[in-house]
Parts: sequence; structure tokens; C-alpha cells
Amino acid sequence: MIASALIVDGTAVAYRAFYAVQGLSTRDHQPTNALFGFVRMLRQLEARWRPERLVATFDGGSPAHRLEKCPAYKAQRAPMPDDLRSQLALIDEYLDVAGIPRILLPHQEADDVMATLADRAARAGAVVRLATSDKDLMQLVDDRVRLIPPTKTDEELDVAGVAAKTGVRPDQIVDWLALIGDVADNIPGVSGIGPKTAAKLLARFGSLAECFARADEIDSDSLRAKLLAGRAVAELNVQLMTLDKAVPGVPDWADVPAPAPDAARLKAFFEKYELHRFAAEAAGGAPAAPAPKPPPARPAQDQLSLF
Repeated sequence: MIASALIVDGTAVAYRAFYAVQGLSTRDHQPTNALFGFVRMLRQLEARWRPERLVATFDGGSPAHRLEKCPAYKAQRAPMPDDLRSQLALIDEYLDVAGIPRILLPHQEADDVMATLADRAARAGAVVRLATSDKDLMQLVDDRVRLIPPTKTDEELDVAGVAAKTGVRPDQIVDWLALIGDVADNIPGVSGIGPKTAAKLLARFGSLAECFARADEIDSDSLRAKLLAGRAVAELNVQLMTLDKAVPGVPDWADVPAPAPDAARLKAFFEKYELHRFAAEAAGGAPAAPAPKPPPARPAQDQLSLF
């Protein structure tokens, strides 16, 4: 049985690495800042948690079912910077020589792929850690699934941690997000209801459905009116924010291989892109330095930041 698994939001880590490390390129002017930061973050995570399985997932575009329900879903996001886009192939090449499985499926978001993998790994008996800063994935946390931020390798969010951060249980996260919305995904919430009010409603009634069914028990006329006026918005948001745990094309957990790095290819890869410290490490030198902290104002791909 595989006892531990680490599933990484590769797209988010690439964005964070790109903004955290500035001005790094080869003599031929190929940017390598995102590659450098990506490698360092993954190595720090792997060194801290020592997973038996490590998988990197990447966004393949928004699923049709979300776009059909909400054409404006993520429509406000700026295109990926050219200097970052030019490094995606380098990151793929690194994952190949490092022997780390990579999953990118057309028209599937990394969050849903992570949800599918986490569910399968947990059912197989593994303790699963998801390296992400996205609040959406808090809905997956249970006694076997935890969240860790890519840049704070010692922090781990369990069931109690989710409640401390948000005021609600993991199984209430979708309803909580449905009420408050998600600016990063261009999903509006119920007008006039913020995180604390949403948490209080769910603490009292237990679920979004019960909030609406027992709205007459809400003492505040103003709050009751806001809630009922936003019912259609909130119910649509539940559909948009519920992660898919059965994404087609995601491999069975038993078929996910263990990391199998090729030291010689790693050394040649790092030398090719002039990452000399990593090349020395691949040849048996000192370990990489701690992962850099990205600017707090620029979370990965403008996600709703968890940490």
C-alpha cells in the first residue's frame, strides 16, 4: 500500500515561481526564472514530506460544463506572460528527467484533476497532501487529505485548520464559497454577504439548502432579503465550485509510478539551462536553498489565496 502522496498544482507553482524569481535567463536569453523557482519549490516539498508518490497537475483549460453555466467564468484573467509560457516546455522537460509524473488533460482544470487523484489515493489508503494555495480545494480536506502551501513547506491544513481559517467545516466549503463568491474565477457572490456572515449562517443552519429552507428564522430582515435575492446566484455557484472527482483520463492511483529521477540526465538538463547549483546537486553536491517567498500581492494566477 502507498502510504503517502503529494499532488502539486503545477500551474500555480509555475506562476508563483515566475513572480518570485526575477531576472534569471541563459546566455542565449531564454528566461529560466520560473523553471528555477519551480524546481526549488518541488524539491523543498519533496524533501519535507518525502512522499512515496509525487504528481504534478496542470490546467488544460476550463471545462465545458462550467463555461456553459457561466460564460464569464475566469474570463477576466490576463493571458499568461510570454516569458512564463516560454518556460512551460522547460518545466515539462524537467519533470521528465526527474521522473515525476505530469498530468495535463484538455479542457480540464488542475483542481478537478487533483480532486480525482486525491479521492482515488485516499480510497487506496494513502495520506494525501495537496500543494496549492487555492481555497476551492479545502472542500477535499478530511482525515486523509490535507493542504500545504507550495512556499511554506512546514504548514499543513487539516480539518481543524480549515475551520480555524474559514469558520466552516470542509464539507461546508462549497456552500461558503457559493455565498461569498470568488473574484479570482470571476464568480460573484450573494450581494451583501461576506465571509463572516456566510460562516455564521452555515454554523446556524448547517447547509446552504437549509439556509434557504429556514430563511424565515433569520431575525434580520435585511440579511434575509439579501439571502433570498441571491438564491439563484448561490445555487449556480455550488455547481461551479464543486470539484469533479471523476475526471475522465486521470489514471488509476495504482498506475501512478514512483518518482524515478535520472541523475545523469538531470545534471545535463541543469547544465543546458545554466542552473549550475542544481547541476552540482545532481552530481552529489549541496541541496538547494529554501524556496523563495512570492510577493503576497501576486498569488498564483490571481487565485483566491488560501495561506
